[in-house]
Amino acid sequence: MSGNGKSYRAALAKVDRNQRYLLEDTLRLVKETARAKFDETVEMAVRLGVDPRQADQNVRGTVTLPHGMGRAVRVLAFAKGEKEKEAQEAGADFVGSDELIKRISEGWFDFDKTVATPDMMATVGRIGKVLGPRGLMPNPKTGTVTPDIGKAIKEIKAGKLEFRVDKAGIVHVPVGKASFGAEQLIDNAKAVLMSILRAKPASAKGNYVRGVTISTTMGPGIKVDLSQVRTMAA
Repeated sequence: MSGNGKSYRAALAKVDRNQRYLLEDTLRLVKETARAKFDETVEMAVRLGVDPRQADQNVRGTVTLPHGMGRAVRVLAFAKGEKEKEAQEAGADFVGSDELIKRISEGWFDFDKTVATPDMMATVGRIGKVLGPRGLMPNPKTGTVTPDIGKAIKEIKAGKLEFRVDKAGIVHVPVGKASFGAEQLIDNAKAVLMSILRAKPASAKGNYVRGVTISTTMGPGIKVDLSQVRTMAA
């Protein structure tokens, strides 16, 4: 058996697969199951009782993690003139218009998030087919198309994330790094859950949250007690 297989089995042995853990216990256990040589991301997967094919059940939103993501987020801003200067002063890593659009259309993607001023969207739309599938298209609903571009950049740099339900009805959101303290991970995870609960569509029937699993990049999934999550919604 490889060392990698052994370490995974050792991590798995710490987790009772039939148990649903309290959120606080889950995150402490997640830290114990981190086994890689790099600082693993801690990710939460929330299975929802929605049909993502229905436009009115396509859950999406934003959340600001109280303790950030534990890594620098590279922000690209589509802006001109005074707004270009505002974006630079707010800490954007790349700022511009046509020249950035040309680079992206040629296959350059060395950035994590995009923001744009409203007047840029007709131009940005030309590369929507390459940005969209990667989740990089600026969108007014998530505050990434805005005249207040400086504020949007600062929020992203401070730990603001977007989330969206996938075709299987699951929302995947990172809640920090394995090196974070348990309390930091707990605060971030609670912020994510509250944001997802607030994004519940009016048309969603039955139990909205059907499952919550948390894991590190290389570790086993640990299931969260849903009764605790549902009391958060009350």
